[in-house]
Amino acid sequence: MTRTMEEIVREQARLITLKALAGQVDETLNSDLLMYELQAFGINKPREWLHEQLKWLQTLDAITLRQAGSLLVAKLAARGAEHLNYTIAIEGIQRPSRPGG
Repeated sequence: MTRTMEEIVREQARLITLKALAGQVDETLNSDLLMYELQAFGINKPREWLHEQLKWLQTLDAITLRQAGSLLVAKLAARGAEHLNYTIAIEGIQRPSRPGG
């Protein structure tokens, strides 16, 4: 099955989001800070697009969300951490690279 470039970008953005959350002491970031993280990887999308991705990740229990004004605050959930640790694979999120690989 051939994936479109938009699908690949979404899957990669979701992985970058999980990794960014895992890199925080409290595993939490707001959507504006996550936009900067995605931009560092060349993913320049509007806030609404990112909010759609965050809501999608929440539906799969990879993150939890709460509203803070016009922003969403995301927190890594156990299932998202399991994806990053290779315990499970969540369809629709790019698989992380293995350490040293």
